Amino acid sequence: MGTLAWLTARPIAHRGLHDPAAGIVENTASAFTAAIAAGYGIETDLQPSRDGEAMVHHDDALGRLVEGKERVRDLDAAALKARPYKATADRMLTLGELLDLVGGRVPLLIELKSRFDGDRTLARRVAAVLAGTTAPVAVMSFDPALMAAVQDRAPTLTRGLVGERRFAGAGPLDRRAGMLVDSLRADPAFLAWRLQDLDGWPPRLARLFGRPLLSWTIRSAAQRDEALRAGADQVIFEGFRA
Repeated sequence: MGTLAWLTARPIAHRGLHDPAAGIVENTASAFTAAIAAGYGIETDLQPSRDGEAMVHHDDALGRLVEGKERVRDLDAAALKARPYKATADRMLTLGELLDLVGGRVPLLIELKSRFDGDRTLARRVAAVLAGTTAPVAVMSFDPALMAAVQDRAPTLTRGLVGERRFAGAGPLDRRAGMLVDSLRADPAFLAWRLQDLDGWPPRLARLFGRPLLSWTIRSAAQRDEALRAGADQVIFEGFRA
């Protein structure tokens, strides 16, 4: 996977540099453009559409930001792109459109959302879109099975795991064992871990083996300093300028 200095070289704007008071909504072209202009990296989220496209959207369902109540996965890409946002003229982007917008100008950190139901549709689409890219792009997920699926199809793509204490040790024993196996198969190059849980064993292992450690979601300068003191190499931030 090569050096990952680009991943930790600058703070990463959570869902872009969004500012609702200024009409800049998270995970939109406006938020990403603002982050690029400020020289920050970008963190964003993907959900699968009904027709297997990777859509830039955090929530499993519409309603909080975009008009409608349906689940993202129940509408095709064209229908999702046609749905207006409630507070901006931006429209929902596909992963391909996001790549074109960013154009490799800043690091792009992409979280694949999962329902932990064994569906690999999103992982397959992401691997297909990103295969062969030379832009500074990394993918990550709370679900190690998705990262293992990406590893199978696009092994040179930089992969990481997102986590917090309740995911690291929760659930039935067979589920935890399965997640551990998938984590090993995914061979994560970095971790993105919740600030309040940086004292857990996965962040300690990351530091021990020299894997980059990101911390989320940082909402103040004081939290940024706390994360760096705890061993994080970089922060994923929102609500202030890191």
